[in-house]
Amino acid sequence: MTTSASSSSRIARGGKAIYGAPLGILMLEARFPRIPGDMGNGTTWPFPVLYRVVSGASPEKVVLKGAAGLLPDFIDAAKDLVRLGAEAITTNCGFLSLFQKEIAAAVGVPVATSSLMQVPWVQATLPPGKRVGLVTVSGSTLTPAHLEGAGVPLDTPLVGTESGKEFFRVLIKAEKDDMDIAQAERDVVEAGKELVAKHPDVGAIVLECTNMPPYAAALQAEVGLPVYDIYSMITWFHAGLRPRVFA
Repeated sequence: MTTSASSSSRIARGGKAIYGAPLGILMLEARFPRIPGDMGNGTTWPFPVLYRVVSGASPEKVVLKGAAGLLPDFIDAAKDLVRLGAEAITTNCGFLSLFQKEIAAAVGVPVATSSLMQVPWVQATLPPGKRVGLVTVSGSTLTPAHLEGAGVPLDTPLVGTESGKEFFRVLIKAEKDDMDIAQAERDVVEAGKELVAKHPDVGAIVLECTNMPPYAAALQAEVGLPVYDIYSMITWFHAGLRPRVFA
């Protein structure tokens, strides 16, 4: 909301349904627990956000099946968020980089579909001979098209969590509604350790999955490298929507 003030009056400008939450988040339809730090937990964010669940967009369909046929649903949901008052759009799955250009073209506001979009920024910070590596929920289905959609070099090393005991099977396979948080953390940390062991030139890690921020600190402590995730990206994204006002 904007105001126009003079010595005699203050005018509030309308035109939206909801104010004070400029960021809209497109959510997959899932039932696993979203703990603090997860993108889908409202307490994760230091600012208000708007959520919209895309019906039928299960993690399995989006991550394992390329989100086939779901683009119109994501565009409709994004438009709904903009009508409500969102001034920018993001999503809660890094695999939706496939739809980056299409959603941005359809809604006419800034769109950041994937944590993977950070890779070029992080790469620019690294010394010569070092590169970014990825930890993803599903290394076997993160394709060149996903990387291209986010501007990620196709030779970027990555490791998935498919071989873990908890994270992948709860989030993607939906084998149960509850989750062993300690085991999920171990799955993410072990994937990161494998990435660094296989690729000693990795100088920083970007976490693709928006459910991984709760485990970023543990991974950083284990490998001793900078770790970036959807939280780091979206707090940056939001800062442009509402720059801090300094006294």
